[in-house]
Amino acid sequence: MEFLRPATWDEALAAKAAHPSAVPIAGGTDVMVDLNFDRLRPDVLIDLSLVPELRDHEVGDGVVRLGASVPYTRVIDDLAGRLPGLALAARTIGSPQIRNRGGVGGNLGSASPAGDAHPALLASGARVEVGSAGRGARMIPIDDFFRGVKRNALEPDELIRTVHIPSATGPQQFAKIGTRNAMVIAVCSFAVGLHPATGAVRTGLGSVAPTPVRAPAAEEFLAAELGDAGLWASRGRLAEAAVRRFGALVAEAAAPIDDVRGSAAYRRHALAVMARRTLAWAWDDYRRAAA
Repeated sequence: MEFLRPATWDEALAAKAAHPSAVPIAGGTDVMVDLNFDRLRPDVLIDLSLVPELRDHEVGDGVVRLGASVPYTRVIDDLAGRLPGLALAARTIGSPQIRNRGGVGGNLGSASPAGDAHPALLASGARVEVGSAGRGARMIPIDDFFRGVKRNALEPDELIRTVHIPSATGPQQFAKIGTRNAMVIAVCSFAVGLHPATGAVRTGLGSVAPTPVRAPAAEEFLAAELGDAGLWASRGRLAEAAVRRFGALVAEAAAPIDDVRGSAAYRRHALAVMARRTLAWAWDDYRRAAA
C-alpha cells in the first residue's frame, strides 16, 4: 500500500487525479475500522491531515464555511451558536478522542445511512464544495449528495474541501437512539430546523433508509400549520394534534429495515417519538427567544 501525504490542497487534488481509486484519510474514524477488519485494502491512501485549508472555518454572509477536516470538538466549542443542530449531533459522535480527530468531510465521504452529521446537514440546507485538479470546484446541494448505501456524488478524482452551512436563523434540534449513550452507531436519528425568515421547515432522518433522507410531507405540513395560523409571528402554542401529525408524517418518510440494531417497526415508532420531542424542544426555544 502506497501512503501519500500532500501538504497543500493542490497537491491533494493532484494525488487524487493520479490515483482515482485512492482512499482519502483524515480523522480515520471509518477508514481505520475498515482497514482493521480487512474490509478495505486500497492500493493508495492519501493522508489529508497536513492540508491547512481543510482544518479552517470561516464565518460570513450568513454562512459557515467548514473545512472538511475541522474536528467535531471545534464545532461544539466554537460554532454551537451558529450551527446548533450540527453541534448537538457532534456531541453524540464517538469518544472525545474521535471527536478530536474526526470531521464532517469524512462523515460525508463515507456516506453511511447512519452518519451522525447527515441529518443536521440536511435540516440546515448545507452545500458541499468539492474539487478536482482538472475541472476545479463545484457545489453539491446536500439533498443531491447521497446516492445509495455508502455511495456519494463525488467523481473518482474529486475530494471534499468545504461544507457551506447556513448560520441558524431559528432553533435546531437533533436526537439519536442507540444501544447505549456513547460510541454507538445510531439505530435511528432525526434533526429538525426551523427557518422563520423564510417560513420553512427542514428535517433530516438517519439510519432509516438506504441514504439519509428528509421528510418533505412533514416539512410542508408543519410550515403550512405555522404559516396559516400565524404562529411564526405570534409564537403561540403548537396544537398537540399538529405535533402528533408531524411525527406520523416523519415516520412515513422512512424506509427502514430489520437488522441487528433494531427492527423496522421500532425505527418507525422511535422516529415519530423523536420528531415530536425535537419539534416541541425547538418550538419552546423559538418562543423563549421572544421573551
